[in-house]
Amino acid sequence: MAPPRKHDTDVILDATRTLVLTDGPRAASVAAIAEASGAPVGTLYHRFGNRNGVLTAAWLRALERFQRGVLAAADEHPDPVEAGVAMVSAALVFGRELPDDARLLLNLRVSDLLDGGPDDDFRARLSTMNAPLIGHLRRLATALFGRAGDREIDAVSRAVVDLPYAALRRHAHAPTRPDWLDTDLTSAARTLLTSYRPDRT
Repeated sequence: MAPPRKHDTDVILDATRTLVLTDGPRAASVAAIAEASGAPVGTLYHRFGNRNGVLTAAWLRALERFQRGVLAAADEHPDPVEAGVAMVSAALVFGRELPDDARLLLNLRVSDLLDGGPDDDFRARLSTMNAPLIGHLRRLATALFGRAGDREIDAVSRAVVDLPYAALRRHAHAPTRPDWLDTDLTSAARTLLTSYRPDRT
């Protein structure tokens, strides 16, 4: 069997994700991933180091895909309410267009996947990946409240992060998502964020 080409990393990560979602994290051994993806075991060890490396790569790929859309949406809008609503909308698009990645992020923590806990390299990478999103939450909090303390960031997070997260998790296993969900959630986020404005405009 010929080893996968470099651009077939997605095939390996797709197979890993499917194993985890279908049979649980323990089913995603290196041997099982190799069989499901068609990649030789040696290729997996060479490319990812070990089982933890494959699983964290699959999880981080899902996170990167989520953040790509949400951050792009936030960047398009200087107005804090519009930016927050756009971020919610982008999260919902992610859940609709990449449902398996959404299920991976919504239902499993990295610690659920790994043998042992996440290492320092993973934590550093996750912190780096999350920094732009946290930066936008701070920007929105500052624009709406005049400051970005813990309470203000938490308030913005309730509208921008918690609303879509809870809704996507509730509907993650449904065959289809209600047509009205996007409208209801973006409307709710807009109402909540607007209520934070000092002038309530």
